[in-house]
Amino acid sequence: MGRAFEFRKERKMKRWAKMAKAFTRIGKEIAISVKEAGPSPESNPRLRMAIQNAKAVNMPKDNVDRAIKKASGKDQEDYKEMVYEGYGPHGIAIVIETLTDNPTRTVANIRSYFNKLGGSLGTSGSLEFLFERKSVFKITDNGADLEELELELIDYGVDEIFRDEEEDGSTTIMLYGGFTDFNTIREYLEANKFEIKESGFERLPNDNKELSPEQKAEVEKLVDKIEEDDDVSHVFTNMA
Repeated sequence: MGRAFEFRKERKMKRWAKMAKAFTRIGKEIAISVKEAGPSPESNPRLRMAIQNAKAVNMPKDNVDRAIKKASGKDQEDYKEMVYEGYGPHGIAIVIETLTDNPTRTVANIRSYFNKLGGSLGTSGSLEFLFERKSVFKITDNGADLEELELELIDYGVDEIFRDEEEDGSTTIMLYGGFTDFNTIREYLEANKFEIKESGFERLPNDNKELSPEQKAEVEKLVDKIEEDDDVSHVFTNMA
């Protein structure tokens, strides 16, 4: 098991711990996907992904249906995907992905978090080289032989595959692949009747920076504050 597994193990217990936060994020993803390609999941792969992710966080179907209906109306907010980058305490790189209807408000809030908690907001693109963006899929574990499945999926862009234990003791299969291979991997999984439970993108650090427990606590305080913001969808760091 490689870099993706270690990254996921570190983050999985903290990611979207608050249910209301998860529902807000999914609602925005639905709004963006419907605006891009319409309200039909059959013809809109991004909406299909958002609905899968909604199920993964136990978002009620009524909530999903309301979000799709609202996104199809004239009163839907215009959300933008914005990425912000900066350094936290002790030189830790932080990349923040947001879905916002007010970028001016969002950047002001994020800058204040950095300033108050020992960091500094950088310029767009300044930290891209420290992370590799990857496609990620969580699929139902059907008992497949992972070595055989990996050999099959290499041609579709998958470069890491492993079983992951869920909180209830069950297992799922995790796939990581190239950022630009997302649709190719998705099409293979759908064509071969694999059940996709979650999918999306993650930024894996190329190198992790070791900190003492006290230093790590300072960085986590900043990350936790950033993640509380309703406009923030994902936060990635290169802290080990």
